[in-house]
Amino acid sequence: MSDLDAEVQTADDYGGDGPPVAEKPYKIIFEANACFGAGKCAEVSDTWSMDITTGMAKPETYYIDEDDLDHNVRAAEVCPAKKDDGCIHVVDRRTGEEIAPDPHGDGTLSVDW
Repeated sequence: MSDLDAEVQTADDYGGDGPPVAEKPYKIIFEANACFGAGKCAEVSDTWSMDITTGMAKPETYYIDEDDLDHNVRAAEVCPAKKDDGCIHVVDRRTGEEIAPDPHGDGTLSVDW
């Protein structure tokens, strides 16, 4: 394995196993360290809320199904953190591809840790 391969991060690297993929095929990865509390995610998604004690966003769950996919994709797309690349990532657990925000345009995970 090259040094470059060792740097590639996947959604499986974060958050543990979660529920069965068949039940919750999508995973939210939240870079809380990059959130500055704009609240755009909470405006567009029922999964997200603002924590009044910290002033930061907080997801209710990190694993979602088809019913929650569209509004979580929207939350990832409207997040202004990281110069509009967002700190909310929605990943298809079946393929490992980042669905949103996908700033690289190739489905690779765009976390900055």
